[in-house]
Amino acid sequence: MTATDPDISSRVRKRVMWRLMPYLILLYVIAYLDRVNVSYAALEMTADLGFTDKTYGLGAGIFFIGYFLLEVPGAVIAVRWGVRKWICRIMLTWGIFAVAMGFIQNAQQFYWLRFLIGAAEAGFFPAIIVYLGHWFRGADRAKAVALFMSAISLAMVIGGPISGALLKLQWLGMEGWRWLFILEGIPAIVLGFTTWFFLTERPEQAKWLPPDEKAWLVDELERERAARELEGKQHATSITQALKNPQVLLFCAAYFFGLIASNGLGYWLPKMIKSMSGFSNMEVSLLVSLPYSLGVVAKIVAGWSSDRTGERRWHTIALMGVGSLGLAALAASQGYLPLAIFCLCIAVIGLMGYTSSFWAYATSFLAGTANAAAIGLINAVGNLGSFAGPYGMGWLKEETTGYTAGLLVLAASAAMTALLVFAVRVGDQGKHTPRG
Repeated sequence: MTATDPDISSRVRKRVMWRLMPYLILLYVIAYLDRVNVSYAALEMTADLGFTDKTYGLGAGIFFIGYFLLEVPGAVIAVRWGVRKWICRIMLTWGIFAVAMGFIQNAQQFYWLRFLIGAAEAGFFPAIIVYLGHWFRGADRAKAVALFMSAISLAMVIGGPISGALLKLQWLGMEGWRWLFILEGIPAIVLGFTTWFFLTERPEQAKWLPPDEKAWLVDELERERAARELEGKQHATSITQALKNPQVLLFCAAYFFGLIASNGLGYWLPKMIKSMSGFSNMEVSLLVSLPYSLGVVAKIVAGWSSDRTGERRWHTIALMGVGSLGLAALAASQGYLPLAIFCLCIAVIGLMGYTSSFWAYATSFLAGTANAAAIGLINAVGNLGSFAGPYGMGWLKEETTGYTAGLLVLAASAAMTALLVFAVRVGDQGKHTPRG
């Protein structure tokens, strides 16, 4: 077989995809579920503990302060220590803290545990992005990232019904929202152990790859790595230079505003739908699942389209434009539930769909540890937007007694992401060789 043999190319890509992606998606579903289950718990928790909207918004967002502080070091450790080891450590510690959330009694404990969960999870996302780079060629990476990040929407889809059901529990004299945290935290601990045995660090170590397929994949990735390192010398030759690169900083700002929009919406959506509809907690949880089901489809289709055309930049811009328009329309339609749900679906399609092309674009011009550091910085700074979005929504709701002002801010943030990505110039404006 030769390196250009289309048969071996197809076989290797399918084998790697089916071996790794289902498990990585499962990891991220659990990660994101433990991150956002507070939005469902808030349907009961805030009243039980006497939290104001500002208290809840601050606690929901403070997760990302811990995340920010340790994200870049975590990304670098993942490269130098090994992705598999680092993911095991991350999942065990965040699972323990997630379970502890079921025992909080006041706002201070709420803030501290949310901070610690964020600190524990720091490095998970860039570690996985680096890991995908160990196994997928650049031409296949947007699809792989899209499938992996579909876990965000998938977590919202399955998390709604599961969380709604758990809220009904009344075991051992403990409220349902406490059991929600406990029972959704345990899988992270279990998967922390299984990851050690299931994941293979690099293709060279994969006993499940036939020798000819392993040789083909190693050769393809090595040639790509060498080319990227050569190109990377024009942009950054060290971690410090990577973190000062103007394009990296633009991606940081773009992701910051993008996460203001997506997480500002996500953490308040159950309470928002509850206030608009008056439905039960279970009905609200099921209704939240609808737009995120469309988000899963949008993310996968956008990743496939971006890989097929080799275009990253305009995919990202167009989808964030759709997200911005959907949020603005949602702000104007809150009094009409069916129309509001339709606008919400449009918004989520844009806010979920853009991430695959965004990350394929953001990881297209650096290599090695510098690339890991850049990914970590983009994700860390970006996730400060995940603090600002939920907290800002809580503050504006309390000050204006409604969601309209907050939704308009989220719409402006999504539009800002589109503008900042437009300002980025990487290679041929985000154009890569399409997959053959």
